[in-house]
Amino acid sequence: MNENGSARRPTTEDVWQAIEHASFAVLSHLTPSGEPRSSGVVYVATDGRMYVAVAPDSWKARHLAADGRLAVTVTVRRGGLLSLVFPIPPATVSFHATAVVHPAGAMPDSPKKLTSLVPPERRAECRIIEIEPVGQFLTYGVGVSLNDLRSPTAARARVPVAAMHGASS
Repeated sequence: MNENGSARRPTTEDVWQAIEHASFAVLSHLTPSGEPRSSGVVYVATDGRMYVAVAPDSWKARHLAADGRLAVTVTVRRGGLLSLVFPIPPATVSFHATAVVHPAGAMPDSPKKLTSLVPPERRAECRIIEIEPVGQFLTYGVGVSLNDLRSPTAARARVPVAAMHGASS
């Protein structure tokens, strides 16, 4: 709670910290024929971007290279040890983004974290999807107490996406 008694709202930095400490997200987009698709991915995040490694012939690589627009939802584990006893849903961060699909074998000038995502034997053949959030983050449960999760008004927030370039984790 802040000094006026209302729930504390997450900041852009809170949201980026949650994204950088998580590692699983769901990417959603439309195929070139307009069909909806989504897929769970493991990612690394730093400096205001997320990075995903995919097979060069995967539908993610093909479809995102064609359009470059997607929606992303990151799940953020909550509750610590308490979540082992009680069913505590994860917090979420959702946002619109643009994606650049790098050519097979081309590792973008990226943080050292990316090397942990791609084993050396796959680096020459995989494609890296670089995802940059745009607009606002829509959060549920980020930066609020477990008790506040019971109130959608307290648990939800819209947080501006701010340039985090040059920041590191």
